[in-house]
Amino acid sequence: MKKYHLDTHAVHKGLVSITAFFLLVLILASSAYAQKKVTLLNVSYDPTRELYQEYNKVFAEYYKGKTGTEVTINQSHAGSGGQARSVIEGNEADVVTLALAFDIDAIGEARKGLIAENWITRLPQNSSPYTSTIVFLVRKGNPKNIKDWDDLVKPGVNVITPDPKTSGGARWNYIAAWGYARIKYGGEDKARDFVKKLYANVSVLDPGARGSTNTFVQRGLGDVLLAWENEAHLVIKELGNGSNFEIVTPSISILAEPSVTYVDGVVNKRGTKEVASAYLEYLYSENAQRIIGKHYYRPSNEKIAKEFSSTFASLRLLTIDKDFGGWKAANKLHFADKGHFDQIIAELKKK
Repeated sequence: MKKYHLDTHAVHKGLVSITAFFLLVLILASSAYAQKKVTLLNVSYDPTRELYQEYNKVFAEYYKGKTGTEVTINQSHAGSGGQARSVIEGNEADVVTLALAFDIDAIGEARKGLIAENWITRLPQNSSPYTSTIVFLVRKGNPKNIKDWDDLVKPGVNVITPDPKTSGGARWNYIAAWGYARIKYGGEDKARDFVKKLYANVSVLDPGARGSTNTFVQRGLGDVLLAWENEAHLVIKELGNGSNFEIVTPSISILAEPSVTYVDGVVNKRGTKEVASAYLEYLYSENAQRIIGKHYYRPSNEKIAKEFSSTFASLRLLTIDKDFGGWKAANKLHFADKGHFDQIIAELKKK
């Protein structure tokens, strides 16, 4: 019988190779699994909480079905101006969905390369997938008979609005009032006098729009709240039938255009650009546009907007670009240090 010699060294070497192979497979599999999970941070402004709570779930389901990647979206909410500053100071947002384009521009200007200069052209409608406007929320029965902007400057009317230094919604409020007065009374000086009278009736300047809503609704302060249209509808919806509040739509307001973009410096570093881009692009899908309308924002898709035509009142809407020369000019004139707003508040404090 032929004897066979067992080469223990060769066997050991083979076992090592096999072990190494399976370890490599496990490492690659683990790496592939890790790549199937992505987390995004969306830094947004106050009244979008409910919108993105629903949208994030729908997007995550859509994206997982399409790519197999599991996406978790974390949210941050506060006044739009404050949120922009937080990103400037290092809050690593993958995407920002803020109340106005100026706040996004401010991030890019403060930290070069963090957001590309051409960000507003990367998505349709100047990267504004939904719009809104400014309306009045009054108490049931409208005891002060508030019908238009003129009624806000009458003696004894207590107005609640956020602080334009920290809140994007507050800037839209201010601009809407200024635009109305300029048309109604003629000229910038008359508009300034009107806005000064309005702020003389403001009792609380909260840092964000949701804070002002809570002041008016929960704390019971004020006769009228200057509010995002979607925020006013949300109050009525949450309180249900027999609500203690009513919406008054003024004759003239502003087309509020919240803006969205990914933060280049962050997504490039974290490797999340593809997912962040898809997250924003899906906002324009018909499915997402219906979610937007459901949460009382005006869809940018005209077809979907028609489905919600009974929800939104028809009124004259001014625009920041056509009527105020764009946000850069408007900010310099009204909200920068020693601009009209600072001057008005300083004058009122002297009285």
